[in-house]
Amino acid sequence: MGEGRQIIDVHSELYPKQLREIAKPPKKLYCSGRLELLSRKCVSVVGSRRYSLYGKQTALMIGRHLGRTELVTVSGLASGIDTFAHTGALESNGDTIAVLGTGMNQIYPKKNQDLQRQIESCGLVISEYEDEFRGNRYSFPARNRIISGLSQCVVVVEAGVSSGALITAQYAGEQGRTVYAVPGNINSQFSLGTNLLIRDGAVPLVVIDDLMRDMGIEKPKEGEQAKASLGGDEKQVLDVIAGNDGIHVNEIAHILNKNIGKVSAIITVLEIKGWIVSAAGKIHLAK
Repeated sequence: MGEGRQIIDVHSELYPKQLREIAKPPKKLYCSGRLELLSRKCVSVVGSRRYSLYGKQTALMIGRHLGRTELVTVSGLASGIDTFAHTGALESNGDTIAVLGTGMNQIYPKKNQDLQRQIESCGLVISEYEDEFRGNRYSFPARNRIISGLSQCVVVVEAGVSSGALITAQYAGEQGRTVYAVPGNINSQFSLGTNLLIRDGAVPLVVIDDLMRDMGIEKPKEGEQAKASLGGDEKQVLDVIAGNDGIHVNEIAHILNKNIGKVSAIITVLEIKGWIVSAAGKIHLAK
């Protein structure tokens, strides 16, 4: 084991109770970081390695939003949606847990090496595998039962029909966790899996505050500080809506001289964040 790393077994007092209760709990957890996060309320945020701009913006937003609460964001440190969920939580100085499908010394993907080190320094990285294990076709799907097992609920941001995130959702259902899915464009290959989850009974995550309320968490304080956390394009769109209540997306795209697809994605994210509401094709500021 590397410096600062610990091993806890299934009989340890530090082993998370909710994980011990799942089918086939890991016998050991190899840990690097803050073990106290294992006893906190957690929300898993997962999705595909292949993603759209909408999926990236939404995963970052959910991670940032959770990071402003006492909830811990859990994900798998994979490329794509997992990376953005972890990054969003860290950007808000929030807490996050990364669950690996390899050993600690076999970082995958390699491009996430810095992200893993950052999480080890201020959050927690865990694996059920010994440090030098390189991973295989079974270890990555297997780690998904840990991602859902640590959490009170699972949010699937974006997933195609063959995405590993759907395996996490399946484990969550078997473990009695609530599964949320972010609705997406019915013509998008990236949203087919999440839309099918909603069809089959997952809770549509339309407004992030719904998740907070279901978890019994007080909504983070909004205002100028929250607005300052918005991206530049988001602020531009919000300002146009503020000055033109009841405006149509086509008009916003025309005023800002932006692609209507990009504007629609930004509007969806702002609506999930609770800044705006849409009704009868018109967009209004949320009251």
